[in-house]
Amino acid sequence: MDWLSPPALAAAMIEAGIKKANLPTKTILVTGILSGMFLGFTTTLFVSAFVASGNLVTGALFFPVGFILIVLLGLELFTGNVALIPYAAMAGKVPGGKVVSSLVTVYIGNLIGCLIYAAIFAAIDTKFFSDAPDPIGAKLVAITGLKTLAYMKAGGAGWLTAFAKGILCNWMVSLGAVMGLVTRSTIGKIIAMYMPIMAFVAQGFEHCIVNMFVIPCGIMLGANVTVAQWWIWNEIPVTLGNIVGAVVITALGLYVSFGRSAKSDTMAGAVAAE
Repeated sequence: MDWLSPPALAAAMIEAGIKKANLPTKTILVTGILSGMFLGFTTTLFVSAFVASGNLVTGALFFPVGFILIVLLGLELFTGNVALIPYAAMAGKVPGGKVVSSLVTVYIGNLIGCLIYAAIFAAIDTKFFSDAPDPIGAKLVAITGLKTLAYMKAGGAGWLTAFAKGILCNWMVSLGAVMGLVTRSTIGKIIAMYMPIMAFVAQGFEHCIVNMFVIPCGIMLGANVTVAQWWIWNEIPVTLGNIVGAVVITALGLYVSFGRSAKSDTMAGAVAAE
């Protein structure tokens, strides 16, 4: 049977969380860097489609490419790990210290990867900073302002808006990580992951790792935004919101629903390993 029942899915989530938490630090860091770069290129693909079509939903149709590649290649992404590793911890399989250390490491790796791709893309977009940004670069500059200065202008309400958008975003993104475990077939995994990832982009929610690319790249391209404004008005509230969305809604919600009934079938371990 291609589909994993809820108890078998719970077992696969626990096994995946254990595996991710116990990866060597170097592996988490390197695969985290690759994931950051992947989300960078999928974001520029999304922006390219958005600019060409003038439609956010059309652009969102292209965004899941990077996330799907990350999961199929077994790379490490903070926003997925922040659901799967705490889920395993809820089952008593991963200690709290290991949860924190693994998530901090992958967060740093994702940040490095995003900054690498941001620098490369900004250089290409401006012919190594000798020309003005093209329409795609100009859109990144505009998005950078919307993701920082617009929230800053609204004060506390803006900060809370970024936080709330982060909750809803990673509820959907972490569901994408879970849906990658619910089926054994490659095409099934692609379709299952595609749906929640496309949904968060089409609605304009906030993803802390995507923003690690968008905002620094926008700054490199000339956005009038400081590093402090990036972190205070976007990265910090969005990261906190992403954590809440993944841990409370996805991990805790699914653990309360099915976690205690976790029961491996003959294929659950293979699915989790993938």
